Amino acid sequence: MSNTYGSIFRITTFGESHGTAVGVIVDGCPAGLPITLEEIQAALDRRRPGQSKITTPRDEKDQVQILSGIFNGQTQGTPITLAVFNKDQASHDYSHIEKAYRPSHADYTYTAKYGSRDHRGGGRSSARETLARVAAGVLAQKFLALQGIQITAYVSQVGNIFAPADYTQMDLSQVDSTIVRCPHPKTAEAMIQLIEETRDKLDTVGGVVSCVVKGVPAGLGEPVFDKLHAELGKAMLSINAVKGFEYGSGFAGVSMYGSQHNDVFYTDDDGLVKTRTNHSGGIQGGISNGQDIYFKVAFKPVATILQPQTTIDQSGQEITLQGKGRHDPCVLPRAVPIVDAMAALVLADFVLRQRANRID
Repeated sequence: MSNTYGSIFRITTFGESHGTAVGVIVDGCPAGLPITLEEIQAALDRRRPGQSKITTPRDEKDQVQILSGIFNGQTQGTPITLAVFNKDQASHDYSHIEKAYRPSHADYTYTAKYGSRDHRGGGRSSARETLARVAAGVLAQKFLALQGIQITAYVSQVGNIFAPADYTQMDLSQVDSTIVRCPHPKTAEAMIQLIEETRDKLDTVGGVVSCVVKGVPAGLGEPVFDKLHAELGKAMLSINAVKGFEYGSGFAGVSMYGSQHNDVFYTDDDGLVKTRTNHSGGIQGGISNGQDIYFKVAFKPVATILQPQTTIDQSGQEITLQGKGRHDPCVLPRAVPIVDAMAALVLADFVLRQRANRID
């Protein structure tokens, strides 16, 4: 089921970038969850194009409509359908690539798999599909908030510009205080400048979104194939332009000795089990241990650049291709709510699965 994700809290997304609409069907969301159209819209506004000078100027308001499953401000326990109808398509901007394979896009691979493709904005392979995930993620985040679980993603790197490595050194409530969504003001200024310079050179730049999850109880996750970190990795790697995922100490942990890396347990004054360090990133044996879960998601530079490049067409002939249309010079600011959403969808599913694992 390539368009469906989740076991109990399950989503199925639908639609194409330049089609009639993009949306999601959410099944398994518990009944009685209070939710408003405004809450869903607020999350989509964080992801939508045209929101600042460093994002694509495509003027989509991404106005969401609730088609089923929510009545009088509450979920009904029935399938929830949310849809956004496309308004500002400029399909003519893509006529020149109808038979061309753009470098580092899914044009060739989609053709190889399906025998045809929708070249308008990338069709189903477009990152516009992620608005459906963000809409569904609002429901998951609202459900998790009732469990005391809070998710915060932020931009921690653009190109070679890094925010402080330790998230505890920053005020994560300030993520939206800058257009680049980095909560470290000095770093944010440098990131914005780099993105603007890159855009002026008709190029693109990548970076990293970091995410912190607080309030996760011990015991979420499965011990073998559905390990919590494995599902988080799968969810993040399913996002367009993602090239890497690491949690806890990640690759840096290989340079440490076990005596340095081990997270020593202790009991605090309230009788709670905690660890003195958190190199494990809140997950051990594929199961949450009650500490903060933190991870990083690497995004490549946007593949569409407004510079001429050589490639081939469907007949195998070499051609020169230059990007047209409206594109992000850096996807990171708009990727933050997508990471939030996917983390929430994973954790909401595991919270519901855990209820089936014990009788107490």
